[in-house]
Amino acid sequence: MDQIVDSSAVEKELKNFLDAEGRLIRYPAKHRLKQASLLYLWSKLEAHRDYTEKEINQLLDKWHLFHDVCLLRRELYNRRMLGRERDGSRYWKEFPGEPDEDEAAR
Repeated sequence: MDQIVDSSAVEKELKNFLDAEGRLIRYPAKHRLKQASLLYLWSKLEAHRDYTEKEINQLLDKWHLFHDVCLLRRELYNRRMLGRERDGSRYWKEFPGEPDEDEAAR
């Protein structure tokens, strides 16, 4: 999915939601734009890297201005774009549509 996301197309779609530095000004109300904003934030995550909750929060905080990292982190997790340990000790970039390690082992 990382190669499938055309970041310039996503940014163009979000032009009314991004400031001059590329930060989300507000979270869109329309589903299509919410998905685009989550793809935009998802594209900022590095593949095959573990993050702490603090690091995820800092990354999300860097790319939005409405100060709701909990909402964004939860949305990314709920849409299977962000994986995490049950205890929240480790987060990582997920690739929706690909089986996770547990599913692949079955």
